[in-house]
Amino acid sequence: MTTHASFDAGKAPADGQLRDALDAGDDFSRILTLAREAGMLVTLDGRIGREKYPGIAGSLNAFRRVAQALRNASLQASAR
Repeated sequence: MTTHASFDAGKAPADGQLRDALDAGDDFSRILTLAREAGMLVTLDGRIGREKYPGIAGSLNAFRRVAQALRNASLQASAR
């Protein structure tokens, strides 16, 4: 598990991390990957059958890094 130490304060994930997150699968998985990479705690709150119910907790700065990473991913996707 990667911690927030891989980020500079207030900056989005490095290109390699973002690329890994974008290759992670569906949109929900990508968001969870970005949240982990930004230093947020992603937990499994419950599971019913195959359905998973994750929870996310973290600081406002970590949330800001997630938002910036999502914005950057959107801009990169629209540039292609």
